[in-house]
Amino acid sequence: MRTVILLTTFLAVGFGAQDSAPPSSAQTSDAKASTVQKPPAPEAPPAGQTGLDSASGGTADPSKLAAPAGAKPATGAPINQKTYLIGPEDEVRVSVWANPGLSGDFMVRPDGAISLPLVGDVQVADRTPQEVEAMVTQRLKEGKLMLDPHVSVGLAAVHSKKYYIHGEVNRPGAYDLVVPLTVMEALVQAGGFHDFANTKKIRIQRGAQEFKFNYNWVSHGKHLEQNIYLEPHDIIIVP
Repeated sequence: MRTVILLTTFLAVGFGAQDSAPPSSAQTSDAKASTVQKPPAPEAPPAGQTGLDSASGGTADPSKLAAPAGAKPATGAPINQKTYLIGPEDEVRVSVWANPGLSGDFMVRPDGAISLPLVGDVQVADRTPQEVEAMVTQRLKEGKLMLDPHVSVGLAAVHSKKYYIHGEVNRPGAYDLVVPLTVMEALVQAGGFHDFANTKKIRIQRGAQEFKFNYNWVSHGKHLEQNIYLEPHDIIIVP
């Protein structure tokens, strides 16, 4: 009986010592791994951006390389109403305050005059709109049609200043020279070239003068002095 008691006591002490034994090295490393925190994930770039650019070696956002929204290409300045000289086929807009019967748009005849109701013919060719305004005002006063007329004269349409394009372009013909225009811009207005056009030997005739224009050079940024501004009655010839 004593022997049985001693054996039971020995076994109980052995199992207790096994339960309190320190963990193995494998168990320790597993425990440490479970407590290590992972780094936070990088924030996503804002909507519409790629998060990459040329400085970081990535691809730049194409939207940043494009022209700003609403940007407009450069064009010639509008007609200066103070310095523009009216010519045949132009339309002159005459406004007389409180008198719509004397107001309206009037075509300039080949002889350079317009016909105004109750006033008659007014010679407007080679005069500015301001000069015509003063003339009409004076005529109204002299005819005693109005004691204190308030007249405004402007341009409704410009047709007297033209340039011409002949030859191997898609839309040859006469064009209104409304704003300052270069040879390159005029060729764009003509819709491009035919397949067999000789774009290296384009000519601009200005009276007795002739200017050469090599489209291949100018379109690649060379000899830009050839890209002159057109004048009324210039003729562009594309062979």
